[in-house]
Amino acid sequence: MDLATIVIVDAVLSEGGIRAAAARCGRAPSSVSAAVKRFEQALSMPLFRREESVIVLTLEARARAPAVREATAKIAVILDAAGREPADPVPPLGLVALDRFVRIARSGSIRATAKALGLGQPQLTRQIADLERHLGCRLFERSHSGILCTATAERIIPLVEALLDIWARLTHASADRFRRDVATWRLGAVMPLGPESEIARMLASLTANWHRTRPRQPLFISSTTADDLLAGLRSRRFDAALLDLAEIPTDCDGRLVSQTPLVLAGPAAALSDLGGDLPRLLATCPIAVPSVRSGLRREAARFLDDTLSETERRRTVLVEVDSIPVIINLVGQHGYLSVLPESSLARVHRPPAMIRLGPAYRQSLTLVWPRGTFAGEIGELMVSMMRAPAQASERPSSTESLSDLSSPNA
Repeated sequence: MDLATIVIVDAVLSEGGIRAAAARCGRAPSSVSAAVKRFEQALSMPLFRREESVIVLTLEARARAPAVREATAKIAVILDAAGREPADPVPPLGLVALDRFVRIARSGSIRATAKALGLGQPQLTRQIADLERHLGCRLFERSHSGILCTATAERIIPLVEALLDIWARLTHASADRFRRDVATWRLGAVMPLGPESEIARMLASLTANWHRTRPRQPLFISSTTADDLLAGLRSRRFDAALLDLAEIPTDCDGRLVSQTPLVLAGPAAALSDLGGDLPRLLATCPIAVPSVRSGLRREAARFLDDTLSETERRRTVLVEVDSIPVIINLVGQHGYLSVLPESSLARVHRPPAMIRLGPAYRQSLTLVWPRGTFAGEIGELMVSMMRAPAQASERPSSTESLSDLSSPNA
């Protein structure tokens, strides 16, 4: 790592973007971007993430920003002590060269320092000559007893040591994070419908069993949509993913974990007065659906396509809400319809009225992992842990079947 890169990265963190930092530093955006990449590689830490069309700082970058700012301030003091003007560009001095300068100053001998570092004396001598050239000042004077530090070197030594301490803190924190990341198994999962849903039950069972049997290997679980989970698998952001899809992607291996019947949930009065006219009901009440990126939305769309004609579909009102708890509230409190898993709704306090859609419509939960990796053994272990029997008592369900609609008591 070099001083110029640290100063550029500090500008990026302060300005919140590459172009603004480039304008501030008087550099091309491409050179600023290259400096950011060097810094990210040195610390194994991404500085930015993309949120739709906007680039934002990562939480790790925000946490490291004060230390980077402190390092930049120390660099400015070092360059001032060397006699450089504030308007002069920051030279590309490497921290390794500065560390070796301090070692030589403390030992009083280039030869002894070179031997201790396993370097050739001519190589170390050239590095110090380059350091003096970039700083524009002499650091050492030769004497019969070895070398002596100049007055400028005496002023710089404690400043350089402070800078090296700051960098050590940065790299040590990142090394700890990197070690945790290497040890951690990262599972992405579709979003649970609520605390009593089947997905929540399985993930809780997995977490408890995992930490009981593998205490030295942390498990990290993150919830998002099926499409985002597949993208995370391919980018290696996740080691495995629990999808609400029946099919296993062609570039993955996996196992079907469970299947739950789907129901049409809605107001009890509307469902009891259905009289077999399902298209009329679907056209009368608004239908709350999750994101198009979810497997549950795809099943809901398939049910509507199978049930309604093109004209009838145009009369339906779909309200997209990317939160299952909000959808359940819309169904229970505001007269909406929705297609949801039966087992999850049955566990909700005061569940809404439901009509089972039949065996063709199910929520499938499938655990998948990248093909050709060692994840298969861990994936099978996860499946067995998720299938551990639940200890919760069953609640009575108000589910009916579409076949019951023809009954006089329907």
